[in-house]
Parts: sequence; structure tokens; C-alpha cells
Amino acid sequence: MLDYDHLSITFGDVEATKEVSFTVNPGEVVAVVGESGSGKTVTAMSALGLLPRKAHVTGKIMLGGRDVQGLDTKELRELRGNEIAMVFQEPMTALNPVRTIGWQLIEAIELHQDIPNARQKAVELLTMVGLDRPDQRLKQYPHELSGGMRQRVMIAMAIACDPKVIIADEPTTALDVTVQAEILDLLRELRNRLGTAIVLITHSMGVVADLADRVVVMYRGEVVEQGGVEDVLLRPSHDYTKRLLKAVPRLGSGSRQAETITEPVLKVQNLVVSFGGQRAVDGISFEIGKGEVLGLVGESGSGKTTAGRCAVGLQKPTEGAVELFGQDIAKLSTRRMRPLTARLGMIFQDPASSLDPRMTVAECVAEPLVLHKAKNHKERVAELLDAVELGAATKDRYPHELSGGQRQRVSIARALALDPDLLIADEPTSALDVSVQASILELFLDLQRRLKFSCLFISHDLAVVDMLANRVAVMHRGKIVEQGSRADVFGNPQQDYTRRLLAAAPVPDPVEQRERRVSRG
Repeated sequence: MLDYDHLSITFGDVEATKEVSFTVNPGEVVAVVGESGSGKTVTAMSALGLLPRKAHVTGKIMLGGRDVQGLDTKELRELRGNEIAMVFQEPMTALNPVRTIGWQLIEAIELHQDIPNARQKAVELLTMVGLDRPDQRLKQYPHELSGGMRQRVMIAMAIACDPKVIIADEPTTALDVTVQAEILDLLRELRNRLGTAIVLITHSMGVVADLADRVVVMYRGEVVEQGGVEDVLLRPSHDYTKRLLKAVPRLGSGSRQAETITEPVLKVQNLVVSFGGQRAVDGISFEIGKGEVLGLVGESGSGKTTAGRCAVGLQKPTEGAVELFGQDIAKLSTRRMRPLTARLGMIFQDPASSLDPRMTVAECVAEPLVLHKAKNHKERVAELLDAVELGAATKDRYPHELSGGQRQRVSIARALALDPDLLIADEPTSALDVSVQASILELFLDLQRRLKFSCLFISHDLAVVDMLANRVAVMHRGKIVEQGSRADVFGNPQQDYTRRLLAAAPVPDPVEQRERRVSRG
């Protein structure tokens, strides 16, 4: 079906891939894994002829008996959609924000097929991918749908012309565990129903264990190991594969204990936040003690981020109280709030958008120091860069010159610049591959133990929260449905929703994951 034969891709002097060879058979799911920059995505994009002109390609890419390399622009356009399609990592950027879902889906259908009623076909496709009220969805814009819904639309567009191969590039990276499980079930069902071959590019070993038949491991542009999913994940032979699997956080491996809170740093009482009459946060209460990490987990749209924004004064509550260091921040003026903000730090989900692209690394880290008129900027910046293991060599570089993991280290350094007593970390590792994530988590744990700051850690990755948190609060539809010690919530959950959340979290063991999927129903 799809055959890469000694594929080498270079950009000038940079060798992106070297002699890559693997085959994808009809109805088979092949997962391509490896850290950022290993050549996964560029290998996949080459099969659709989507590489930039400066790319120099040698070797063969055979799709249905035809060499993609020898096709002209018109033939490639006919190939895309009809023979091979792609589901991109971030549907919000792949979909046109000023066009309705219906317009974009119908365009994809009419571009490749001459059928009398493309709108009816669009409705059928949305129904096939599990979207309710498909007629209404056609009239909506991308921003009106949740992340999981947008990803379903992308999958509907990909299967519109019954392609023989679908390339799914990190299709579940930004999704919470329950939505991720639904998308994986959908891809599995489409494979079984339509016989579609799937190339799955991912850094989640749990996703690989759940969906893949075979695994290809890439490292620095080369295939270092490939084989059946059980062989590669349970009996890896290459040292890099072993290191990659060792870096995966596993649910149940946490050891941090909850302690009695004697001095709350943050106290939230009966917090309500409404938008246009809809309650995003509905009467929640929690507190964080000095030196404690509270993990806040739940699905997308459950209110986690809104609660975090209220905690640092970025969002005003509709009702309830937020006390920081014993003071109700709703009653404070901007001037009186300023000393409190010096004791706060925030790490955002996407460092690429939260760091100013026009500022150097040193200037980004120094920004809170300048804002709060702290002294000895240069010395403090150098100290912080050393603390996050970046060093002085990076201080004059710009964010776009750094890797994703390095940018997140800069974000951590900036958040710690003023020695905060409370840190809000909103999905700080969700976009990172497992090896980079492991080093960031290790760094975070080390800094938290040394500096003793409190932290509200917001995440949909339960294994990461299990590793970091002392206590856990579970949010669902704006409410906290369960909270307690990490060991109690994850080890002996009392609420059905918490149990469903834990059951939906994939594990990097294909045998265990298969059993979990069967028991989940």
C-alpha cells in the first residue's frame, strides 16, 4: 500500500532523514515514534508531496504501485484526498477560522468528487465520525466546537474520498484522556470498516499500545527499530527505544504524600465564573498548602484553566472568594494587587506563544524582574538559566531558535524569576515528546523540592499528575467531583467519573491496554 524505500531527505546541509525504509499494508496501523526532530513528520509529509522546494529527496515512496516522487503537481493534487489523506496535529490552525465547517467539508468533497449532493455527503461524514446534530454542525465555525469535535471534523475531511492511507500526525496530543479514547476508538472503527491503512505519528506510547499493529522507531533521522507492537514495547532491542520507554510516566508510580494544610497559600471558596449565562466554574472550593502541589485534572471544558486564571487574578469571579496569602484579591485594587503578583508565577501550555518572539532568552527571563524593579538582573538571569540547565550560551538566542523543551525551560525560568510562593502550571508538558517531558518533569520536581514553592498543576495527563502531586482535585462540568490525597483519588476513586477518567488513560503496554479497552466497553 505505502512503501518507503531508502528515503533520504536533506535541507541544504541538514540531513532530516537517512535511508528510511518501512511498509504500511492495507488495513494496518503503523505507529512512527521518536523525539522531536527525529524525522517522523517530514517522512510522512513526503508521501503527500508537501515538502518545501528546497528539500532534496532520494529513494522511493511507492503508493499503490506508483512512485510519488515522479508525479507532477496535477497528479499530486489528484492523489491527495483520493489515495492518501492527512489529519493534522492542531485542527484549529488547519481549519479556516472564517469559513463554516460545512463550507470546508463540502469544498473537500467537491474538489475530488463529482456528486449531486455534496451537502448530504457532508452530513453522512459527520454522522460517521460521531458528531451529534450534524446539520447544525455544518453551520458552525471552528471556534464554536471543542478540540475533540474539531479533530472529528478533520477526520471526516480525511475520509471524505475514501483514501487508501490516512496519515495522522499527533491526532490526540492536545486532547484530554476521555476525548483521546473516543478519537482512538473512531480511528480503529474506520480502519475496521473501510480497510484504511493508518500511519500514526505520535509521542504517546499509550496511544501506540492502544491502536498500533506495528511500530517504527526513529532517532536522528534513521529507523533504529521496527516490529510488532508487543515486540517493540515489551521487548525492545535498541538502547534508544529502551530509553524512550523508560521516560514514559506511568500511572501508579507516584510516591508523594499529602500533608495537613496549616498555612494555605491559596484558598478558593464557592468560586463561580459565568460567561454569557453559562457557568464555566460552578461553586468549587479548594486550598493549597505551603510547599504543596495540587493536581487539577478533568476533561477539556471542565473549567480547570478558568479556575487557574482566577487564582492569579487574570479572571474575575462571578461569585465566591479567592484568597492569596490570606487576602481576598477581589477586594484589592491594581496597585494593592501588585505586591502579590510578585509572589506568583505562571507557566503556560504553549511556550512558543507565551514568549515574545522579539525578545532574547535573557530578556524574556528578565521581564518580571524589570516589571517589579528588582536589582541585579544579569546575575539573576544567569542563575536562573543555570537552574533550568540552559546555561549562558542560550541567553542571546531568540525563542524560535530553541527546541520546544528548551522554550519550556525558559518559561519555567521566567516563572521562577521572583522566587514565587505559588506557581500555576497550565498543561506545561502536553506538547512535548516523552524524553523532553521526562527531563522537564525531573527539573520541575528538583526545583520544587529545593525552592519549596506551592503549585497548582493543571493537566489532563493523569500519569504526570500522579508523579508530581501531593493531592488531586477532579473537575467535571465546572464542579469538583472528587478531591483528596494522590494515593486515595488514583488508588481508590469514589466517583464514577473519576473511575471513567482513570480507565480512559492509555498505558504503554499493549496487552494491558487491550484488557483495559475491553473492560471499558
